[in-house]
Amino acid sequence: MNSQKNLQLAQQFLAKMGSGASADEIAALCTPDLDWNIPGDTGVLPWIGHKTGRKAISDFVRDTQTMVERVSFDIKDILANDDRAIILGHLQSRIITTGKLIDTTFAFVLTFSDTRIASFLMLEDSFAVSMAAQH
Repeated sequence: MNSQKNLQLAQQFLAKMGSGASADEIAALCTPDLDWNIPGDTGVLPWIGHKTGRKAISDFVRDTQTMVERVSFDIKDILANDDRAIILGHLQSRIITTGKLIDTTFAFVLTFSDTRIASFLMLEDSFAVSMAAQH
């Protein structure tokens, strides 16, 4: 794909994530063998870690809808080329079970195959996420 189409797919992904679209709608934007990775403390939240398949993003959407209260989600920039898009931003989320706030900048790195997202990497302050999720 070209950079403009990758930019459009990244924007579509963000729009669906922000609109409350269903987990299946969001997963449909991804390849069946999606490579999912959010590095961090894999013992504290179910979506942290390296996983494969659309189920990873479906689970992420469902779990975050029930476990996290979104406080703010600001996109600073979206950069795209012929292979990938990088989404830069800042978010604040409250872990419902602990009441603690996650306040972090982030980068989503999306790579593409044809017209689908083939890999998703989220870089964030994993220490802050771990501390917020622990009682």
